[in-house]
Amino acid sequence: MIPLRAEHRVASTPLVTWALLAAIAVVFLWQVSLDEAGFNRAIFTFGVIPAVLLGHLAMPQDIAVVPPAATVITSMFLHGGWLHLAGNMLYLWVFGPSIEDRMGRARYGCFYLACGVVAALAQALPAPETLAPMIGASGAISGVLGAYLLLFPRTQVRVLVPLGFMLTVVRLPALWVLGLWFAIQLLSSLWAPDGEGGVAFRAHLGGFVAGLAAAPLFLARRR
Repeated sequence: MIPLRAEHRVASTPLVTWALLAAIAVVFLWQVSLDEAGFNRAIFTFGVIPAVLLGHLAMPQDIAVVPPAATVITSMFLHGGWLHLAGNMLYLWVFGPSIEDRMGRARYGCFYLACGVVAALAQALPAPETLAPMIGASGAISGVLGAYLLLFPRTQVRVLVPLGFMLTVVRLPALWVLGLWFAIQLLSSLWAPDGEGGVAFRAHLGGFVAGLAAAPLFLARRR
């Protein structure tokens, strides 16, 4: 299922969500402007490498542009390809504005980054000697999805569903859409081998759970 639109009206302009989308797009355009060696170098320079983050390995001086701890932030703005980018931007576009509206811009920005940090640690800690870099906004966006499930479980979401060779659009409660998404991530994480590149399913799970748990702490007070 591919989410297209959440039928929840927001009262404020989602400036932080738009800014995040713009920043992610600009960084990716910079990535694709590089040659293949530069593209890969950027991933190893600004991505999260668990072995480096947790102190098991030191990066060469010419690559260690930022401290290892800072890569949990910089990695959120890198992507490995157009599909990786498009998927993350779509989920943030659909679900981010409602969470920003409920939290307020400053709280939402902090919440987004905090979920991304937790997601990176959830991927790194179980396999601390992994050398494969982790990049992408999906860990932070997973936190947004967790918050959405908690705050708007009954909101209808328009999703694109493949039926054989045909595509159809249906309306489903967010509880079903995001619950199924979480189940897929959980099953995929059980099958994915440790220490290899690919989709960071543990980061998705960690970000999602962090979003569920932390969302009430970031909600804006209402009269």
